[in-house]
Amino acid sequence: MSHDPSVARSHAFQLAQTLMVPVTVFRSNGAFGVLPFAELDDGEAELIAEFDPFETRPAR
Repeated sequence: MSHDPSVARSHAFQLAQTLMVPVTVFRSNGAFGVLPFAELDDGEAELIAEFDPFETRPAR
């Protein structure tokens, strides 16, 4: 868990690319966390962002 959302998003992006599964950034009790989408229970936390490794995105 992190209190910095940019750190959580960075870890989520890397985790999605490594595991090749959709990953979700969530907030719970004032901290941000990252889990594969399939492991996050509904209502457990506030969803912030989702990273899908199969989604196409523009090159930087």
